[in-house]
Amino acid sequence: MSLSTHSTSKRNIFWFRRDLRLTDNPALLAAIENSDELIALFILDEKLIKHSGSKRLAYLGQSLRALDESLGNKLHVMVGDQVEVLQELISRYGADEVHISQEYEPYGAARDARVEAAGIKLVRTGSPYAVAPGRVLKPSDATPYRVYTPFYKGWCLHGWRKPVAAPKELKLVTPNESDRNFVDWKVPEGTEITKAGEAAALERWDKFKAGALANYDTERNNAGVDGTSKLSAHLKWGEIHPRTLLADLGESKAHDVYRKEIAWREFYADVLFNNPHSEKDYYAPRFKEMRYDEPGEKFKAWCEGKTGYPFVDAAMRQLLKEGWMHNRTRMVVASFLVKDLHLEWQLGADFFMEHLVDFDVASNAHGWQWTAGCGTDASPYYRVFNPIEQGKRFDVNGDYIRKYVSELSHLAADQIHEPWEFLDGYSKGYPTRIVDHATERIESLARLEEIKIQEPK
Repeated sequence: MSLSTHSTSKRNIFWFRRDLRLTDNPALLAAIENSDELIALFILDEKLIKHSGSKRLAYLGQSLRALDESLGNKLHVMVGDQVEVLQELISRYGADEVHISQEYEPYGAARDARVEAAGIKLVRTGSPYAVAPGRVLKPSDATPYRVYTPFYKGWCLHGWRKPVAAPKELKLVTPNESDRNFVDWKVPEGTEITKAGEAAALERWDKFKAGALANYDTERNNAGVDGTSKLSAHLKWGEIHPRTLLADLGESKAHDVYRKEIAWREFYADVLFNNPHSEKDYYAPRFKEMRYDEPGEKFKAWCEGKTGYPFVDAAMRQLLKEGWMHNRTRMVVASFLVKDLHLEWQLGADFFMEHLVDFDVASNAHGWQWTAGCGTDASPYYRVFNPIEQGKRFDVNGDYIRKYVSELSHLAADQIHEPWEFLDGYSKGYPTRIVDHATERIESLARLEEIKIQEPK
């Protein structure tokens, strides 16, 4: 790709948000087609910085550096209110339009509406999804789906276009040094995050395709093996688009299971689009009536990975160290918080928001509500994940626990999931259990009975 910076007649802004890539970026291609010269822009606004957490900010900083390199070091990185930044650049450069990929989450949609209300022309092309939220509807009455399986069938029938290559040429305005406000947020001491950027995303996808994808249907739930794509952070920031993944999938069972996992992400985005209140509130309002406990020392123990349940603690410590957690263990720790500690799901969702590099509003809110039993197509309310049995099933040899819970590294596979059963289980300072799972399961079901939950039909 060649880069040019000579001044021409028509200038427009391309505003990068959740699409930090050049490959298969329809909005960028539309901007190029309608412009003689582009101003490449990313805006660091106060809310983004405030709610991102240190690990996610460190990742974002690296991703912006990678994007800037692919743009020939011509990315404007501006700090401030979006309207004010855009107005200043439009005035300075005489720009006509601001090209964007459309966003559907409540904050993104409200932000873009505010920008347009200020008189700024936004040109929307594409989205972070293979099928944009709101497009997959029931053929019987054109209403949104509330259950995943029929949504998946409709999503597949709707289909998606093939990915396109990166632009061959980009004519970019060279920013002033004062417009290049990169912030190299430091990775917190003692933590490790995945490598950011479009090239890293494509490399990871190629590695997964050549290896673990073939056994994805049988290995994806095993926490102790590298059996998942680990593309969630790359998808969150749009360093790779789901169309790129879908285009490479065949018809094998493993490929079909992976395709269904992509569809879960799109289903949750669709649900949030149609129910924006569910970002923070109960999708099933009846659950507001449930008796919940106040967060205290037990919540603190959950946050720190010191519950006394090895599989739960390994997962929480992985989150703290890497800003990522295996999907199976996300469900296990969520169930433990809601059904063993009797705390509201929003507490856990907010903690995930602070620490996950791959934090996605829709997937986070509705992943939590699915496990809590109060979401759409939710896990049955009476299902309570057993943290001991989940560990025995999905970390058979205890490798996952040993990696993150050093106090138990000396225990054998048949000991590590229940250290309280062995004389030296606590010899290295591992905490005792903060609750008894069997007792709390009964209590959880009793509280659910109080609000007389009916199974969805």
